[in-house]
Amino acid sequence: MSASGPGDCFLADCPGRLTIELIAEKWTAVVLYGLSEGPVRHGELIGMIGGISRKVLTQTLRRLEAHGLVSRHAYAEVPPRVEYELTPLGASLIGPIHVLTEWARTNGDAVLDALDADSEATARNG
Repeated sequence: MSASGPGDCFLADCPGRLTIELIAEKWTAVVLYGLSEGPVRHGELIGMIGGISRKVLTQTLRRLEAHGLVSRHAYAEVPPRVEYELTPLGASLIGPIHVLTEWARTNGDAVLDALDADSEATARNG
């Protein structure tokens, strides 16, 4: 691909846009953050992440593995043990996730206040 400008990530075939779409999926940042302290088993992730089903967690982990952000390690033990951990590429996302988390903590109330104000205006204007 040739040199690109800042707006190129909005083009449909841009690798940057495809990556942003992956990162913006509902559970991606949460799962990556859950793996940020080291290898974790599937059941442990379920316990860490409120509201995610086993099926959705499995789908998310497979998608992140396919994109090179997570690695899966199966151990030949009885009972079988499987752990997931960040790859170096996945670990490189933890810094940006922390920045977004801090932004959300700082601005979460303002975002909810704006949503409430919009809902009230919509209700009044019918």
